[in-house]
Amino acid sequence: MGPRRLEPSQPSVVLTRIEAADEGAQALPPVRITDLIDRYIEVHVPHLAKVSAADQRSMMERLIAPAWGKMLVAEVSAYDVKLLLTKIADGHERPSKAKPKNRVRKLQGAKPTPVRANPVGEVVRKMFAYAAKWGWRDDNPAMGFLRRMETPRERFLSQEEIPRLAAALDAADDMRAAYVILLCVLTGARVGEVRQAKFEGFNLERPTWTKPATTTKQRRVHRVPISDEAATIVRLRRQNVFPDCPWHFPGDTLGQPVQEVRRFWRRIQADAGIEDVRIHDLRHTFASLLVSGGASLEMIGKLLGHSQMQTTQRYAHLMDTPLRAGVNAVASAFTPKPRLVHSADPTSATPLSQSRRKRSSASVS
Repeated sequence: MGPRRLEPSQPSVVLTRIEAADEGAQALPPVRITDLIDRYIEVHVPHLAKVSAADQRSMMERLIAPAWGKMLVAEVSAYDVKLLLTKIADGHERPSKAKPKNRVRKLQGAKPTPVRANPVGEVVRKMFAYAAKWGWRDDNPAMGFLRRMETPRERFLSQEEIPRLAAALDAADDMRAAYVILLCVLTGARVGEVRQAKFEGFNLERPTWTKPATTTKQRRVHRVPISDEAATIVRLRRQNVFPDCPWHFPGDTLGQPVQEVRRFWRRIQADAGIEDVRIHDLRHTFASLLVSGGASLEMIGKLLGHSQMQTTQRYAHLMDTPLRAGVNAVASAFTPKPRLVHSADPTSATPLSQSRRKRSSASVS
């Protein structure tokens, strides 16, 4: 019989097993990976943001446990870690999205997922760090695992696509969901931050939005100025929501914010002709528009809530256009214009080159 799963309220069977081990025993305790997963979920996951916690649970239940569940913690080697992450990075066959409701689905080819392998590696490394701390093994087989090269997605709405999106949102039947998307565009916020926004977080006298640490990815309070258009949406929502409701976008379940806008977004994608644009790409669009408006990377990082400047550097190449305009302005201000010599025409000479030739001849004579 395999190890039983631990409930949050259940005393740690694993710890009891370890404490019962002979004090003089030199062998590592026979703890299985499933036990380590249970204990990790019990000790570490509750301190993560809601989205991060759900993501880590998914990694452990769908990727780590099926591969290593029956292995002992002490048995996993660095080679096992390499094999697991390689398999994840190479991808796997997945059901076709053409007819998802069919009982028998045609499989698509394997799709490489290097971006998924890296966070799984981080979770494995953290799990074994706890295992070493608890005395379940002496080392960490995931320490220094090979990180795959990640190509950041760079999809921004073009100048032609922005008005199409605006028109599709304006014509939408579900204005609650439309305003969620619109606030994502106008503030650059993550969709989860917008969904869970409360009226108490907005100051409309000097339009600002203070996001609580419980809703931000960086787990810190994030205060940002918002545009007059965004403030207008907040006022409109206040007029259309019950006075005692704290949520900017109340959900269908009493006492909860709206939970789902992805189906609505798929309809908007079709109406606006932007099928390859994700909701998160609206955040990238916000940053690109800031760059075109002359904002610095530091300003963009603060507005987006980046905790590290390295994250904001992905937008550095967008600075080329305003920087090029700046250097061209310097060149335009330089008058009179210098006469340039074409390198392929030795017979042509500027007055400057002629004067140098004269000085050279005079010095020789």
